[in-house]
Amino acid sequence: MRNFTVTDEVRDYAAGHGSWPADGVIQRLRARTLDLGSASGMQIGDDQGQLLTMMARLVGARRAVEVGTFTGYSSLCIARGLADGGSLLCCDISRQWTAIGEGAWEEAGLRDRIELRIAPALETLRALPPEAVIDLVFIDADKTGYGQYWDELVPRVRPGGVLLVDNVLWSGRVVDARANNGGAAGGSDGGDAGESGADEDTVALRAFNDKVAADDRVEVVVLTAFDGLTIARKL
Repeated sequence: MRNFTVTDEVRDYAAGHGSWPADGVIQRLRARTLDLGSASGMQIGDDQGQLLTMMARLVGARRAVEVGTFTGYSSLCIARGLADGGSLLCCDISRQWTAIGEGAWEEAGLRDRIELRIAPALETLRALPPEAVIDLVFIDADKTGYGQYWDELVPRVRPGGVLLVDNVLWSGRVVDARANNGGAAGGSDGGDAGESGADEDTVALRAFNDKVAADDRVEVVVLTAFDGLTIARKL
């Protein structure tokens, strides 16, 4: 049997056997995020956070960009993996949620590595220099915007740099024909598949996945872990 149901216990076991178990800063950030109620489902898990730190270290990231910051956990994980002198640009529109993240970044001693820009992400990305100098990208924001974020970021990623895109399998709805006919969806990790506009998001993610698969500027693997994670390496 190739696949099995990943329970919370299995996920906790996996994260607990990673090289970076959750520490006090992470635990306090998770607790504050849980206090938000249903919105807390948008936060990634500890296992995916460990992967973000590992990916930053593997590519020797000095310049990283995150689209969709929420309460700052993924940002913290990326920033911890940056090379000395590295920086992370975070794009988000919520001052309320990112303020939680800013407190955690400060507590972790990483605030000086992270620049937060509160504005529509597309505006922030279009204002970036055109040179291909970005080492690592993590996209986990509004699903209908994925294609445009991709178009702005791929040319700015250096050869050998990596783009990570979350929620690309959308709890399996990308292959479910019934998703075109309405109805609620169950989210996982990203948590947003059950929100209004889910059908629009499903259509957008299908189009995005097709777009990435046909993009000859990158080589791609789509992980069936989490809620689906695209890993793309710039050629």
